[in-house]
Amino acid sequence: MPVAPSDPGTSRTRSWWGWGYADSHPADAECAALGALLPGTLPRPLPIPRVADLDIARPGATPPDTLAHLVTADPEVRAAHAMGKAYRDVIRALRGRPGRIPDLVARPTDGREVADLLDWAGGQDVAVIPFGGGSSVVGGVEYRGDAHRAVLSLDLTSMDRVLEIDAVSRSARIQAGALGPVLEDQLRSHGLTLRHFPQSFEFSTLGGWLATRAGGHYATGRTHIDDYVQSLRVVTPAGVSASWRLPASGAGPSPDRLFLGSEGVLGVITEAWMRLQERPRHKASTSVAFADFQQALDAVRAIAQSDLAPANCRLLDPGEALLSGASHDGSAILILGFESATAGVADRLTSALDLARAHGGRGEDPRGDHNAVTAVSSWRSAFLRMPYLRDGLARMGAVVETFETAATWDRIPALIDAVRTQVGAAALKATGHPATINCRLTHVYPDGAAPYFTVAVAGRPGEEVEIWDDIKAAAGDVLHRYEATITHHHAVGRDHRPAYDLQRPEPFALALRAAKDALDPHHILNPGVLID
Repeated sequence: MPVAPSDPGTSRTRSWWGWGYADSHPADAECAALGALLPGTLPRPLPIPRVADLDIARPGATPPDTLAHLVTADPEVRAAHAMGKAYRDVIRALRGRPGRIPDLVARPTDGREVADLLDWAGGQDVAVIPFGGGSSVVGGVEYRGDAHRAVLSLDLTSMDRVLEIDAVSRSARIQAGALGPVLEDQLRSHGLTLRHFPQSFEFSTLGGWLATRAGGHYATGRTHIDDYVQSLRVVTPAGVSASWRLPASGAGPSPDRLFLGSEGVLGVITEAWMRLQERPRHKASTSVAFADFQQALDAVRAIAQSDLAPANCRLLDPGEALLSGASHDGSAILILGFESATAGVADRLTSALDLARAHGGRGEDPRGDHNAVTAVSSWRSAFLRMPYLRDGLARMGAVVETFETAATWDRIPALIDAVRTQVGAAALKATGHPATINCRLTHVYPDGAAPYFTVAVAGRPGEEVEIWDDIKAAAGDVLHRYEATITHHHAVGRDHRPAYDLQRPEPFALALRAAKDALDPHHILNPGVLID
């Protein structure tokens, strides 16, 4: 097994402690330049952590000979599976406090081996943490506590094949461990695509998307992974759940809905039949500037409530636009994009531009507007680079929190103002430094939108996790008061549990607990997620 999870077909190594590839992290000089933007950060960056410096205990369990070939106790592999990629995880690794490191890591190659591993773990009081690409930003792939004898990280990335393609129905049977690029590479020769591109696309898997009800990059239409599911195959300690392939069904509650978003607490998703699309051939994009953010919100709502269905309709507030290089004059920027596999999209882009201009936007035909093209390009580059920059700020002792939500349009303006005011006050109280708080809309619907917030503030050395917890709690309080969801596409994990418990109806919680008892009687699957 490799030292850290590496993508097939490349020699690049994943960072065990931070986002993405180890060779893409900012150098010390760039980290220092980032820190200079936040008064009060460290004078020099924290050193990159080494696995050799961690205190990694001997495994608390030994697999039987029949499973030994699937399992490793290699310290570097175990460390790479100890946490996800939230700021909380990154700063703990930088401070040498990664938490409970799994005793073992298993890489099954099919559903039968998954079932055998679960059978063994259930009889040995070994907690099992399903693990895809490890990109969770909500504490979804780590173990907290000491209730189990040992911890097994169940890495599914060896199950990464497109097993079957039905070109007539335009769907495919895909193993759950396929990383985004691996999946798309196998579909490309057929002229098809799943068209699900979250920011974590390079470093997340189909099974992870399904288990967390992930949202893709596209702003309207089919964007949540739920929309693409035809059927699921799930291995549980109580047996295998395999639903029929159907375009739609009214036969009682959907069995797939039980497992979509279940975050590995009820079973391990091993395969799925997914709806595919032809690859787009027609694309067009541009940007629109707004001097007034409320007018920009009104413009986005008008576009969302039209039948234009843009692929991208991302609104950046002035701070976010400045950070991404999309604007330098204090304007809010709306990034608009359209695509199609069958017909030109220029008319739709023109109609969306007309709606934006009617609400005070400044935008031109992208074919003749160099600034619009530059803004789109700058935003796209910054979007992909942003997680690496967050880790650079973490090395400077900054506290960086990102959280996203969704609410109906009537609550969006007040919600955004409340986050800026109240989360900003909490950050100032916790650190003594003013925070930078930026907002963008990532997804829009006819009835509402999904605001995504970034909070950055200088921390206190050694207390970054506690400050992050305070900011997270303040954000959760604001979202709860406005009845905005605790997460639109990042999942619940362990970090969002308190807010999730308040959001879900109690009868549903009763049903979820009963399902857990029935499907996972030994309570070994991802303990602490969704339910106790």
